[in-house]
Amino acid sequence: MTADNAASRILGTGFYVPPRVVTNDDLSELMDTSDEWIRQRSGIEERRYSDPEDTPAAMAEKAARAAIQDAGLELSDIDTILVASLSPEHFFPGTACFLQDRLGLPGTACMDIRNQCTGLVYSLATADAFVRCGQSRHVLVVGTEVHSTGMDFSDAGRDVSVLFGDGAAAMVVGPSDDPSRGFLAHCLHADGSGARNLWVPSPGSSIFPFRAPPDMFEDRSVYPQMNGRAVFKYACTHVPAVILEALAKAGYELSDMDLLVPHQANMRINEMVGKQLGLPSSKVVHNIQRYGNTTAASIGIAFHEARQQGRIEEGSLVMLAAFGSGFTWGASLLRF
Repeated sequence: MTADNAASRILGTGFYVPPRVVTNDDLSELMDTSDEWIRQRSGIEERRYSDPEDTPAAMAEKAARAAIQDAGLELSDIDTILVASLSPEHFFPGTACFLQDRLGLPGTACMDIRNQCTGLVYSLATADAFVRCGQSRHVLVVGTEVHSTGMDFSDAGRDVSVLFGDGAAAMVVGPSDDPSRGFLAHCLHADGSGARNLWVPSPGSSIFPFRAPPDMFEDRSVYPQMNGRAVFKYACTHVPAVILEALAKAGYELSDMDLLVPHQANMRINEMVGKQLGLPSSKVVHNIQRYGNTTAASIGIAFHEARQQGRIEEGSLVMLAAFGSGFTWGASLLRF
């Protein structure tokens, strides 16, 4: 395989979510919130929370094995592992190394990609490039997140904590025998000036004299902080634009697109994006109601479920689009 004739596509998908279901009513017992309040602002009805055995790498392994089986491959066929996560197994090394060990693939190249909610899109673009240039043949791409152990379940943290859930999703990217099937365009962007609008300040290596300050729980800097208004505005501006950019790059129109699989951050954002683009609801995937925001895993989970539901079939023109912390955003257009 050479860069002259290479094309890549998604060969298989899989996902895993923990069995523990946490409803909005469950959260209302921990903080001053309600089912109605959460639904109105986010569309979320429930999410999954991990038990101790469901670490990011453990969930990634389950999703990965399902995707590899779905692709009709063996574990030994995987030659590169990419893991997108904002909730790493440990501070270092990367979660991809822990996943590689769990899969029993010593010597296999592995790498973490830290682009938060846009992590899967960035990872798929990287996997596509690796296959096209001949660096890799079968790339395992995984998004995996455990948010539940890092949330502020006091009243002070309710605006953010109600949004997130745990889960993992995996895709296997490999060579396509049909040049018309596979990835058609990737558009990736970032604006670091918005980094502090959605972030976790502590711990961090920029903090002196210790990266984990002793008062980080008291001042709540260890918990996610979000400027919700800024995130909503940026997302509703940049996601429609990057979708149109990817379509134009590949020479397609909005009317050609069969399905949009957006990052599941907030139902209201996705509804606004669909409205701005004039897309009927039948062309936009929503599953945030059941899983909440699983950041790097969300697009993979939504994509796999759309396949299961028959909404993505062979030949479907599908757009993946995400916006998240960083700020980062991006879109990938593919013919499945």
